[in-house]
Amino acid sequence: MSVILANSRINDDARRQMIFKGDVFLYSATPASTKLIEFARELIEEAFEGRDPRTAQHEMPVEEFAALLADLKPRFIHHPTSKKILVALMDELGMALDKTYFDVPRLRTSTADHYLDSGISYAYHAHRDCWYAAPFCQVNWWMPVYEVVPENVFALHPQYFDRPIRNGSGRYDYAEWTAVGRPTAAQHIYSDSRDQPKPEEALDPDELRLVPEPGGMLLFSGAHLHSTVANTSGTTRFSIDFRTVHIDDVRSRAAAPNVDAACRGTTLRDFYRADDLTRIPEELAAEYEAEALATLT
Repeated sequence: MSVILANSRINDDARRQMIFKGDVFLYSATPASTKLIEFARELIEEAFEGRDPRTAQHEMPVEEFAALLADLKPRFIHHPTSKKILVALMDELGMALDKTYFDVPRLRTSTADHYLDSGISYAYHAHRDCWYAAPFCQVNWWMPVYEVVPENVFALHPQYFDRPIRNGSGRYDYAEWTAVGRPTAAQHIYSDSRDQPKPEEALDPDELRLVPEPGGMLLFSGAHLHSTVANTSGTTRFSIDFRTVHIDDVRSRAAAPNVDAACRGTTLRDFYRADDLTRIPEELAAEYEAEALATLT
């Protein structure tokens, strides 16, 4: 059974171990998370040129909206200010900056009424990040940029944390995805033909929706099954997510259980150390790649 802890003061070492058991942490906005969403809003509102970003989908052709996101999202993702604020945020939550690694923060959108569900604004089916070659010691972070409601957030499916699901992760190769699948995202406007790991059996419909304030944060295991809620709110949701790993967990293999992932590759090379932005040691990434391959043979 997963437990939700609100504004817990538990230290990061204990928090990660609880996350690896399926628990979820919910935090109110902090000075750094507020600064991060304010920076995101600045870029978003500049891109939409006077339109309200949350309702602009009702005024713009979908092709124009998709092209705008194709420019906006990489600007936020790769902006040095985004990384700088993330480091301050991790420091606020008591994380060891010389041992914590993070991937770049993603700016996500979920448009209403199936206006744009593919490509650059993909509406994620139920999935575990670990089906996409994420390490099982990964902690996922999610925060809304503007106000959200239950009809436009994302859902956790905690009953599947330690329950296997038949899925397509065995066809997924992370190196191939980064070379071919990810770069073509903006080309998929009306449908998305990219083969991504999905459940291949009917799922229990029960789900858990948490609704943080803007800048409020959810922390949960990358092994949790989660999905984009079908947005019926009438407004576009903007959110930020990123992922962290602790080098001691990477080395010791402290992690959530692998109940059903069979993908190839590893995302570990995408992570930067918080204090100096160096990458995960290559030998560790290579070990994880070899271990993933060994499980398939």
